[in-house]
Amino acid sequence: MANIVNIGVIQDTASDDLAANVTRAVARVREAAARGAQIICLQELFNAPYFCKSVKPERFDIAEPADGPTVHTFQALAKELDVVIVVPYYEREAAGLYRNSATVIDADGSVLGTYRKMHIPHDPLFEEKYYFAPGDVTADLRHDAHPGINGFRVWHTKYANIGVLICWDQWYPEAARITALLGAQVLFYPTAIAWHPGEKATFGDAQVDAWRTAQRAHAIANGVFVASPNRVGFEPEPGTDGLEFFGQSFIADPFGRYLAQAGTEPEILVAACDLGLIEETRRNWPFLRDRRIDAYGPITQRWLAGR
Repeated sequence: MANIVNIGVIQDTASDDLAANVTRAVARVREAAARGAQIICLQELFNAPYFCKSVKPERFDIAEPADGPTVHTFQALAKELDVVIVVPYYEREAAGLYRNSATVIDADGSVLGTYRKMHIPHDPLFEEKYYFAPGDVTADLRHDAHPGINGFRVWHTKYANIGVLICWDQWYPEAARITALLGAQVLFYPTAIAWHPGEKATFGDAQVDAWRTAQRAHAIANGVFVASPNRVGFEPEPGTDGLEFFGQSFIADPFGRYLAQAGTEPEILVAACDLGLIEETRRNWPFLRDRRIDAYGPITQRWLAGR
């Protein structure tokens, strides 16, 4: 029997007006829900320009707590529309401690938990190590801590079991595999990935293809659905050539087949995902069965050659 869940992803631009970005995202979520989406994911750091292009301490002011106004806005919206919403934003955990986070809100408006980006890049115009502490893998022993914050997680929402991994996480098969082993049926990858304008002509197509291929491989290797919303638009940065966010958001099934694809303009994707395909795929491609878990100890080492 088919078990259809409609997945939606929002591909959009972001301006310096944070309130306007939230207002526009609310409208996009409403449109996705009107088109039948039941689980909807926004892009990485959706409510602000990609501020990591340079080191500027005042940009810490963009951050807000996990129980702040942005999450509250989408809690009310999720409850009203009876949809699950993944909300990626800049989180202020404490003075001087900031995270690249995504809060998962169930269809009744309740917060199921918050994922904090585990892999933090550092590249020209991607100064993320300055702005973000990586997600923690050890258990939080505070008695009032929410169990949905720590390391790789899966959330049992009204419509499906979902995992969230953020941008740079999408290049790591370990992250996808662990999240799939925790029971995720859909992996969401909210993203902010861009071309350096000077490199676009030479490397642009290959970069998009690599980005999509890596994530489709996670879908295939783990027998899960993958949904990846990226941002779009050129964002300037004084003294540089800026960044051109290339969009190309997509939703793929456990065979890695595209169910929906976007271009380089703002767009809402909605795709019907038959969760029954997970069982069918894994019966024919039993990668989880054939794993040699007794032989994988070396994966925990940083490097092995020459030892």
